[in-house]
Amino acid sequence: MPTRVLAGQKTLLARQMHDIRYDAIHDEIFVTNPFAQAILVFRGAANGEEAPIRVIQGPSTQLRNPDRLDVDPVHNEIFVPEGGDSILVYPREGVGDVAPIRVIRGPDTKLKGIRSIAVDPVRNLIIAGIDGGPRRGVDGALVLFNRTDSGNAKPRSVISGPKTRIERLAQIRAYPPKGWIVVARHGDAVEPEGTFVGVWSVNDNGDVPPRWAIGGPQSTLKKPRGVALDPKNKELIVTDMRLNSVLTYYFPEMF
Repeated sequence: MPTRVLAGQKTLLARQMHDIRYDAIHDEIFVTNPFAQAILVFRGAANGEEAPIRVIQGPSTQLRNPDRLDVDPVHNEIFVPEGGDSILVYPREGVGDVAPIRVIRGPDTKLKGIRSIAVDPVRNLIIAGIDGGPRRGVDGALVLFNRTDSGNAKPRSVISGPKTRIERLAQIRAYPPKGWIVVARHGDAVEPEGTFVGVWSVNDNGDVPPRWAIGGPQSTLKKPRGVALDPKNKELIVTDMRLNSVLTYYFPEMF
């Protein structure tokens, strides 16, 4: 049984919430609401029909369909992939119709098809996940930028190619203490072939296979969607949208 349930009209939460982040430094929960074109922020102990403590929403935000996000609690910034071709950056304490403090967008960015995002505040990096495949006309990739990049910035590195086995990407996570990037790779079919959760280094570049990959019949994975890390117990946690389950793997090598 859950210890708390946050739900109800006052929360402004909606059905199509595909990402959530917890800021342990400031004890805050961050959620996107694509229907409301908004970012919702709750206190860490929020419960019941409790309203957000902050909402970023309005025409100046440039938010149109925010689906994923990540939070940098060290530099107090929120990162949102938007429109399939942009990264929007907001102040963590932003409220209301606040404009982005930086926008990465343009032909040199290689952001066509961006779906997911992760931030490494230790190395000052942004990792963008490109959701590719034949149906989308773009190769799946991990595209890395400097955290403070803005405008039509060129990536510092791109991880893509047949050896990576990256195609459709769901959620990605950074593990800054070791410089890892954790990726949930799924597909278009109900039970797609070749799904796995892979781990790359932020120092990788080009057509590089994952350092580790969890997949295949013994993994039980059918269509991994979300990933989370539990460093204390050295565990990788994966949500599977086909199994309607949460799977936990003991993964001491990564920690």
